[in-house]
Amino acid sequence: MRHASPLLLALFLSLPACKDEPVPPVPPQGSFDLGDWIDTGAFAPCLVVTRAPCGARNNFESGACDPASLAEFDTEAAYTMHLRVTRPAYENALGFMNQAMLPSASDAGTAGGYPLTEREITPRSFFLTSQHEDLQGRVTRRAYLGCRQPEPGHLQGCYVECTNDAVAAQGTFDAWKVTPVENEPIDSALAQLSETRVDLGTPADVYVTHGHAYVVSLRGGLYVYDVREPSHPVLTEHVFREADNYWNGVWAKDNALYVASAARGVLVFDLEDPAHPVLTGAAPVQSINVHTLFVTDNLLLASSSDPDGVVLVFDISQPLRPVLLSQFQANGFNPSRSYGPHDMFAFERRLYVNYWGAGYVVASLEDPTAPVELGRYRYAHSTSHANAVGRIQGRLIGFEGGEDWNAHLRVMDLSDPSAPRLIGEHQRTGHVSIHNMVLVGTRLYVAWYHEGVRVLDVSTPEHPREVAWFNTFRSTDPRRGLSFYEGTIGIRVPGDGYIYAVDTSRGLLVLSEQ
Repeated sequence: MRHASPLLLALFLSLPACKDEPVPPVPPQGSFDLGDWIDTGAFAPCLVVTRAPCGARNNFESGACDPASLAEFDTEAAYTMHLRVTRPAYENALGFMNQAMLPSASDAGTAGGYPLTEREITPRSFFLTSQHEDLQGRVTRRAYLGCRQPEPGHLQGCYVECTNDAVAAQGTFDAWKVTPVENEPIDSALAQLSETRVDLGTPADVYVTHGHAYVVSLRGGLYVYDVREPSHPVLTEHVFREADNYWNGVWAKDNALYVASAARGVLVFDLEDPAHPVLTGAAPVQSINVHTLFVTDNLLLASSSDPDGVVLVFDISQPLRPVLLSQFQANGFNPSRSYGPHDMFAFERRLYVNYWGAGYVVASLEDPTAPVELGRYRYAHSTSHANAVGRIQGRLIGFEGGEDWNAHLRVMDLSDPSAPRLIGEHQRTGHVSIHNMVLVGTRLYVAWYHEGVRVLDVSTPEHPREVAWFNTFRSTDPRRGLSFYEGTIGIRVPGDGYIYAVDTSRGLLVLSEQ
């Protein structure tokens, strides 16, 4: 099917730095970790002025802009965009927030997640507005003015967001076209065996066991595929619950499948028949928002950012009957400012938690009924999101990635849990983000959103080396340009000789290493 080609812009505002968190530590080697991005001032010389109606073209002063540079702007590509918020001002920190510009596969398009109400793109101008009314009757309007194009595929300008015709936020933006590295082929040392679209919602995670791939989809439920023939996955079951379908993570142990539910906590399915899971219950007894899962030995770990920012620790000696043992929370954690735990990893009786603004936290699991924080690593504007830990060359090594503009891979020496030490980094184009990672021996498999599946040789941890990749992102696919968080989002390497990746548009992809 041929799709229309609207302007595909993905707009991302980084989360605000915490107001009262301690200053990020100076890595032992003496260099200050400045974080994933550094504030360099306003992105463009345009200005937002307060004039009625809010969000109209006259809200912007563009006298210092360079309209001639807007010629030949590529309107048929996807862009990610970083917003620098100057209003409202944030105490002790420049304000950055998390939101997205959302286009659609229709000529009308959308911006900021709302339908476009105005679109002016000519060789000398760029202006978009969108509007939305919520169930309470509150009207939000967003407007974006392109000021200059410093180089092809790079747009800078100003924006304003209005609520009920009053300015709610304003600032400047820096947008970059999502495109493969120059002269980089679509794949290297990885071959696609199959591609299976998910019909409902947004695919988010996958787990492979018993010859089946279990894919959870945000607002779409659980999809079960028989992958015993990897080149021809067969859908055997689709589980969907109308009032409970925000499922973001999935894991399994023996004949139990665990699904992270935003409404009910951990859903437990019986896999006696792997093709047709049967829901047997949920844990804990009280409903709670669970975002991601991790299983180690007889422990199930579940991250819950809302409402208290905790990691739930369950005994799964009887896999179908999880028993809550404890809840771990980082020392001094403030859920209203630091957000909560996202992903976790457990290794050699230690727990490694990506605590977003609170940093990368290490805790002891010697007594799972009472985990104790041992140390943490925090960098400027922390958005610690995913990690993996293992022993390499006899050393305890951790790999950490944020979920932010310019996010990249950090390599940590974890020998002293009280003082994780940065020893290496690996970065790509800068305007996309890491989502998940899997460590197998000395190979690190990374789901790198718009930049697809990336495989790194980490046998020398200080110097990760890219040895294979598969670019899943194609701007012409349905539902592209929807947000900063799109592309390859989930990844598993179960040891059957294949890589299972989940892409937010393309669904389940099975790859083989060449």
